[in-house]
Amino acid sequence: MTSFIEINHDKIELQFQQNVNTIPKTSPSISYNEFFEKFLIQNRPCIFDCEITESWPSRRNWSKNNAPNFGWLKECFGDSQVPIADCNKRYYNAQCKNNMSIKAYINYWVDYRNHNYSNKMHLLYLKDWHCIKSNSNLQIYNVPQYFASDWLNEYYIGHPNLNDDYMFVYMGPKGSWTPFHVDVFTSYSWSANVIGKKRWLLFPPGQENYLCDKNGDLLYDITSEDLNNKPKYDDMNNELSNGIEIIQDTGQIIFVPSGWHHQVWNLEDTISINHNWINGCNILNVWKSLHKELTAVMHEIEDCKDMDDWAMHCQTMLKATFGMNYIQFYELISFIAEKRINSVINNVTVRSFDEWCLGNNHCLFDLRQIRIVLKNLIGDAKEKKIDTLLWKKNEAVQLIDRII
Repeated sequence: MTSFIEINHDKIELQFQQNVNTIPKTSPSISYNEFFEKFLIQNRPCIFDCEITESWPSRRNWSKNNAPNFGWLKECFGDSQVPIADCNKRYYNAQCKNNMSIKAYINYWVDYRNHNYSNKMHLLYLKDWHCIKSNSNLQIYNVPQYFASDWLNEYYIGHPNLNDDYMFVYMGPKGSWTPFHVDVFTSYSWSANVIGKKRWLLFPPGQENYLCDKNGDLLYDITSEDLNNKPKYDDMNNELSNGIEIIQDTGQIIFVPSGWHHQVWNLEDTISINHNWINGCNILNVWKSLHKELTAVMHEIEDCKDMDDWAMHCQTMLKATFGMNYIQFYELISFIAEKRINSVINNVTVRSFDEWCLGNNHCLFDLRQIRIVLKNLIGDAKEKKIDTLLWKKNEAVQLIDRII
């Protein structure tokens, strides 16, 4: 059974809120349009009450006696190879990662818990596991309507040959944590606690400019004693007081807006389900971040500009540093545009996660936002003389004409 998600009209304007100092709790009875206007359009965080996940199979199967159901997880996923981060080993501005089977990781976890979470043992955290992609036959959860307009996963689901998605499972013992960061592509994210409790500390966009050391490098751990190094961090502690803290309980879902930097700690043994996502409300933000990163890459290797295929080499570096380059970005937005045009003109329904269908106003809104970004992309590609890398026969201009 599918249901429509719709907005009241297609000409809603973005109005990012600058002065946000609280994270409101939100009932899952809120309408889609209200969530769209209050939180997506305004780029404001919120946290949903636990009723939003009550019907999820994972809420029943993955927990037992208010703790992770290790026996069920080992039986169901035991041989799966998953990425494991060592929370006590830093690799640049992330944590060192290796692969391990679920069975071996849970054996470690049980042993770690039996040793009362000893600081003499490794602190390991299962992160970024593509559980859904690897177990598409299982009923694990349902994507709530509020997060159904998800261009990123719509694109990857529509391109199975790419063998990727941005739907993840995280599992970790009490004390495991994620360093200070902003989500990939400056995308939105939503995170649901299947079991356990997390502490979040979030900073609105722009605040990260004051959370860097003297070299301009972003903080790794905002609780580090290294912050007492005044010559290196100066008045950093004054800026840390501007963070917004919230505790997320079992069943609750937190919505993290585009460009919000954050650090997260597991206060208990915790399992969560997380999506990164892009849509018409934050695509301009994503474009600005992509444009800024390419400009930085070009500046970094400007002295090699005479080399063959320099422009393509810049795109390769951009993909490595940002996770996406101009070529794939254009493929993403043109794919979404074609589907929305087909819906508006030919009445072909746009389905999301097999549960939700986008209404006509929603499709028109998406097309308006794509047109804005396309104009920026075309202008920048011409200025950088890389338009021939992106299209052969002015396809982008033709797409804008079709949208209009």
